[in-house]
Amino acid sequence: MKLFLITVVMMAFVFAAIAIKILLKKNGEFAGTCASQSPFLNKEGESCSYCGKSAEEMCPND
Repeated sequence: MKLFLITVVMMAFVFAAIAIKILLKKNGEFAGTCASQSPFLNKEGESCSYCGKSAEEMCPND
């Protein structure tokens, strides 16, 4: 039971931190929404499903 309560408190803290970040960011947007900009997430060099740009092109949604 103690582990369950600790987990719930930690999850609540994480959700609160994300909510505060959204409130404080301009227009409530997350930075770096295109996975094609990350070499760790895009190993095959596929185009972005969000904006359609390739890994070499700059994302217009930054």
